[in-house]
Amino acid sequence: MLDFTEASLKKILTRYNVALEKEMTPEEAAEELYPKDEFVYPIAKAIFEGEEDDVIEGLQAAMDAGQNPITLIDDALMVGMGVVTKLYDDGVIFLPNVMMSADAMLNGIEFCKENSETAPVTKGTVVCHVAEGDVHDIGKNIVTALLRANGYDVVDLGRDVPVDEVVASVIANKPLMVTGTALMTTTMYAFKEVNDKLVEKGLKVPFACGGGAVNQDFVSQYALGVYGEEAADAPKIADAIIAGTNNIAALRDKFHKH
Repeated sequence: MLDFTEASLKKILTRYNVALEKEMTPEEAAEELYPKDEFVYPIAKAIFEGEEDDVIEGLQAAMDAGQNPITLIDDALMVGMGVVTKLYDDGVIFLPNVMMSADAMLNGIEFCKENSETAPVTKGTVVCHVAEGDVHDIGKNIVTALLRANGYDVVDLGRDVPVDEVVASVIANKPLMVTGTALMTTTMYAFKEVNDKLVEKGLKVPFACGGGAVNQDFVSQYALGVYGEEAADAPKIADAIIAGTNNIAALRDKFHKH
């Protein structure tokens, strides 16, 4: 009878100079992505680990060494969050990890602001909400955390938001994008009302929608709709808009499955 135990296979592979591929842990994968700068490294690592106190400690050490607090937002905090985003996109870590890292990073940003005389430059503003009649806000909370973690100001309208309140917020805040989430099929039709009122007022702002009740075919039915299958799509869509892809058709071509 042939012996195909792990030990025997290792002997065979070793004999023929074939290396077994070792599956890396999330920590090992992150270690390969951290910048090697003596000040940035501990901050980026603390972001990945979601250790808020260690983030502040690392920032303080960098500031004591003469580094600009606002510069540290891009050069350290965003770099650390970039490691988290990369590993999330690769399926190495999951949303709870991202949420902890985002909280640690946001605390770091506040610390940098408190220690600087100038305000950081944000990428832009995004209005986020849960559809009218829907009280399920976990998806929206993840979207807002990821947007903030990627350098956007977020106007969080909360859950069960009346259509007119969404439209009023767009008028008041002039966002580069609106997001909406819906978990209940009975509430997702509020998105069409939001869309129609925005179009009626000449506000052709991309309207990124997602959630358990929503699919691409539904979102594609209205003029401003762009479908986001996952929460992580929100900052990617916002980044695309910043980069110049602000035409609805172009955004759909980039993010919709064909």
